[in-house]
Amino acid sequence: MTSWRTKVLPPVLAIVFSLLICSVALLISGSDPLQAYGTMIKQLGQGTTAVDTVNLATVYYLSGLAVAIGFQMNLFNIGVEGQYRFAAVVAAIVGGAVHLPAVIHVVVILLVAVLGGVAYAAIPAILKVTRGVSEVISTIMLNAIVGGIVAFLINPDQFGVLTGNNLRTQIIDPTGRIPGIPIGDATLFGFVIIAAAIGFGYWFMLNRSRFGFDLKASGESSTAAAAGGVNAKKMTLIAMLLSGGVAGLVAMPELLGRDYSYAITSTQGYGFTGIAVALLGRNNPGGIALGALLWAFLDKSAVSLETVNVPKEIATIMQGAIVLSVVIAYEVVKRADLAAAQRRVGRAFGNGKPASVAEGGAV
Repeated sequence: MTSWRTKVLPPVLAIVFSLLICSVALLISGSDPLQAYGTMIKQLGQGTTAVDTVNLATVYYLSGLAVAIGFQMNLFNIGVEGQYRFAAVVAAIVGGAVHLPAVIHVVVILLVAVLGGVAYAAIPAILKVTRGVSEVISTIMLNAIVGGIVAFLINPDQFGVLTGNNLRTQIIDPTGRIPGIPIGDATLFGFVIIAAAIGFGYWFMLNRSRFGFDLKASGESSTAAAAGGVNAKKMTLIAMLLSGGVAGLVAMPELLGRDYSYAITSTQGYGFTGIAVALLGRNNPGGIALGALLWAFLDKSAVSLETVNVPKEIATIMQGAIVLSVVIAYEVVKRADLAAAQRRVGRAFGNGKPASVAEGGAV
């Protein structure tokens, strides 16, 4: 059984370790670490930073969930980046082209986004189960291809509209938008509720369904799962498609809650951030949420460092240190738990408990 130390200590150790590394870097550069960290925390209470942080964390959370589904099967779906961008541009094109009643319009856009993510994830999934092609290689190549697909689709000769110096899709009607939640001068994405529901669904699937058990069993050992009647190839295919489906929703909070169209200059990199967030959250929906909030906080508050003559890149160093240290921290705590378990077994043998059990069994 997993102890609380295995769940809580690793991310805490990773964050502390990254703070120490950044503190050393700040001291070497002649800056005060306490002043830098205080400025970042203070920034959270300035203007709309807090709400902006939650909005960005919503996007990171969806990306982290998409990656985590693949991790459950020991699949490294590095293609979330390509899957969400492909889904976003297709959903934006359809959303801008159709004119439907409220709610129905939103549902259609979300369905197209999910199907777009599934379709783009299906390529590496099929290659994996039929030809044994590494999902890492195939998804990296698809990430590179998606840039060309987006550029082609947003071209004015296809579905794009030239607005100033920027190319974008048609603006989505108000009926296809998800209303935000006003908080002071800021607006919280309404999609945060949908993201929370997706996180709950992920938790329920893993912990309260037969499919979730089969998924985790196949990830632990495909041979053992096959002996129990689980088709490992089928589970691999389903896991990749589910991961792609969730990835298709990554850009939806911004598309339906702020931008209402997809531009050639739309933010990239959410898929790669999701890998770090999933690692930090250890594939647990609650942990991924905390990891997403931490990552978004570091992104949004980094700008404030320039007011105290500290390079904002220090936040990037902190993020990198977290990613590197989280793996080490989990391994250290895991080995500590294993050593503790071995000591308990040793004490049990020393007290003669196995002998009494053996006698009982013999009788």
